[in-house]
Amino acid sequence: MQPKPADTIAASTSEASLQRVLVVDDSPVQLKILCAVMRRWGFEVLEASSGEQALEICRTMVPDAVLSDWMMPGMDGLEFCRQFRELKRDRYGYFILLTSKGEKEEIARGLDAGADDFLTKPVNSYELRARINAGARILSMQRQLSDTLGRLRSAYDAIDRDLRQARTIQEALVPERSRDFGTARVSLLLKPCGHVGGDLVGMFSPNATGVGVYSLDVSGHGITSALMTARVAGYLGNDFPDQNIALERRYNKFLAFRPPEEVAVRLNDRLSADPGVLEYLTMVYMTLNFATGDVTLVQAGHPPPLLIRADGSMSFIGEGGLPVGLVTGVSYTPIQFAMAPGDRLLLYSDGITEAELKDNTMLEEDGLRALVGRCLAASGTEFLDDLYWNLSQITRKGTALQDDVSAALVEYVGC
Repeated sequence: MQPKPADTIAASTSEASLQRVLVVDDSPVQLKILCAVMRRWGFEVLEASSGEQALEICRTMVPDAVLSDWMMPGMDGLEFCRQFRELKRDRYGYFILLTSKGEKEEIARGLDAGADDFLTKPVNSYELRARINAGARILSMQRQLSDTLGRLRSAYDAIDRDLRQARTIQEALVPERSRDFGTARVSLLLKPCGHVGGDLVGMFSPNATGVGVYSLDVSGHGITSALMTARVAGYLGNDFPDQNIALERRYNKFLAFRPPEEVAVRLNDRLSADPGVLEYLTMVYMTLNFATGDVTLVQAGHPPPLLIRADGSMSFIGEGGLPVGLVTGVSYTPIQFAMAPGDRLLLYSDGITEAELKDNTMLEEDGLRALVGRCLAASGTEFLDDLYWNLSQITRKGTALQDDVSAALVEYVGC
């Protein structure tokens, strides 16, 4: 091959992405000509007279491109290409095979071995220049893609750190998993399916007469739903009772519970009146009188609570109701019943009853009864943890949650 003075490569292309070239040929004359041409074009040139020698060079110095003869004694260009592709590299290397073979089957073998392009011998300098330019463009795109991927990874890491912090903040919305009130005990479970979730459970007790317990599920998943749970947690918080919409101060002396149906209306009015809020939530909110065991609850589109009597019998309480924040001007009907000593009431989200099982069906209410039946010997947080573990064992994806899972267990001891 006789190089011509006009043989040049665009510096902006070669310098940006393709600077070091390894030339491999067992013919000293051909090797000298190719190396001279590549150096004239401004490349840093490495040279090897065999596949074995070329492989050793690649282990210590990383070429941007390789120009290798196919037919060589010992390790031929095809085997060298295979082993070149197996080397650990931090960036892609462009590989051109020089061959006198023109059959489609042979070209297919070269592509399968990892070659990017072919040049037929004797090599034409203009064609070689074009092939090198094509390789430079590919390497440039690959490195731009790698840079973009690196920036995306950095952005993802920053978002991931923020979400982990958000999870910590959301976990702080449930500061205690269990509280013993003497005549009753309330235990809580909250398991988001992602970093953060749209479920929330909580309790508050303004005085020694009773406790308020709620379980809610905001529509959707992720950050928006989590922000809504934080907002609602502020409305039903235990730390600042005077700001809790479920409580009212009477005679300017003590705090008392508002009727649960009134609480649902007040919460619905606040959420539905905000034009910027598209999310709504389902909820069960209840109050328990410690002295009598009387329960008043309101169900707003949430799954019906499960009443577990002391003798092991079970029944679901409630028939539905409209979600909170969906439409304005909604009223809610209270449900009243009494808990006897030894009775338990389970509030839960649809992440439990709508969990997909291994047979592609959902757990539903009958499945929940069976699941609870396996946990009756436990109490408090142990009951809830057993319930969650048993659920994870029968779901289609094992322990991977498809939806947020939350529950509150109210156990009445009595006086």
